[in-house]
Amino acid sequence: MKTEKVIWITGASSGIGEALAYLYNQTQHKIIVSARNAVALEQVKKQCEFPENCFVLPLDISNFKELAVITTQAFNAFGGIDILINNAGISQRSLIIETDFEVYQKLMEVNYLGTVALTKLVLPRFIEQQKGQFVCVTSLMGKFASPYRSGYCGAKHALHGFFDALRMEHEKDGLKVTLICPGFVQTNVAKNALTADGSSQNSEDQATENGLPVAIFAQKMKKTIDKEKFEAYIGQKEVFGVFVKRFFPKLLHRLVMRSEVR
Repeated sequence: MKTEKVIWITGASSGIGEALAYLYNQTQHKIIVSARNAVALEQVKKQCEFPENCFVLPLDISNFKELAVITTQAFNAFGGIDILINNAGISQRSLIIETDFEVYQKLMEVNYLGTVALTKLVLPRFIEQQKGQFVCVTSLMGKFASPYRSGYCGAKHALHGFFDALRMEHEKDGLKVTLICPGFVQTNVAKNALTADGSSQNSEDQATENGLPVAIFAQKMKKTIDKEKFEAYIGQKEVFGVFVKRFFPKLLHRLVMRSEVR
């Protein structure tokens, strides 16, 4: 029985995507790594234990017109795809009253619409082969909200609605859907976050710096994917916010407001 799989990872030039690339490559799965930064992707390939099992495919998730051609290239790279890991995304750090509308547009294009567009292009191929797993990296912010992240929260909440529906509609086709909700992880997500005018924050959050090491997060995420779970919350004490929100929403409101994490 064939155990090796072909995994397409978006947002693979750094952070969670990069860590997943190394992890899957170590176990001799074939990986396709995508992101905007082609130079960084080549560096990821170079650092892989089995670089011959890594295919570099540059991709701008918000350039919807090029996604069809790139999807064909991805399926041709190793003769098929077993898992699509939608990991590409960008965060935000700005107050609603101060944030340009164009920033909200960009957050939705990158975090939601690009992911939906790519998923829809992969979907018919998964249906045809009667197997395939969609993995989407959302966030705990897809389950509850926090100040300074309104657009990010909105996009992540939208992903949950879309992928839950996708799972229901295509369970009959043998397809699996796994939603991954990270808490604070030691990546550049805060540094690259958009501010009110669309520029990058260029500074780290203390909570992010104190988050889970990205390699440990990737290991936990891979176990979740292997078990084909519907949804997983991966982090430290912040994951309890999901359950507090469900049963004690006013308490969560007070806790978040007290922390004022940016």
